[in-house]
Amino acid sequence: MRQSTGEIQLATPGPGLIDITAKLRDWIARQGATDGLLTCMVRHTSCSLTIQENADPDVLRDLQDAIAGLAPHGGRETYRHASEGPDDMAAHIRTVLSGVTLSIPVTDGRMMLGTWQGVYLWEHRDRGRERSVALHVLSED
Repeated sequence: MRQSTGEIQLATPGPGLIDITAKLRDWIARQGATDGLLTCMVRHTSCSLTIQENADPDVLRDLQDAIAGLAPHGGRETYRHASEGPDDMAAHIRTVLSGVTLSIPVTDGRMMLGTWQGVYLWEHRDRGRERSVALHVLSED
C-alpha cells in the first residue's frame, strides 16, 4: 500500500458549484495511484464538496435555489451569528447540509464516477474566496 497527501487551491468567483473533477484527476495521475481510495476534504466552514450531475447546468442552478430556500441569508433578526455578514451563517448551514468530505474509489488510476457525475466545490458565500481542498490517496502498487 502506498499513500500520498496534497492539496489543491482555487479561487471561487462567488456562490455556485465549481467543477474540480479535472484537478482531482490530474492530481491522482501525478501521484501514480492505481487502485485505491481518494479522500477529499475542503478546509473551510462556509463551502462544501459534492458529487453531482455534470451534463445539465440547470441541475446546478436548481440545487442553488433549493439550498437557498433551506438556509436563507439573514442578519441578527434571523441568526445569532451575524458578525461576518448576512451570508455567513447561511453558508455554515449550507455546508452542514452538503458536507465537507468525499471518499471516491479509484480503479486503474481513474475515479469511479458515474457517466454524468462530476466533483464540485460548492461556494456558499456571496464574495469569492481562496479555497483549499486537502487530498489523500491510498493505493495499491
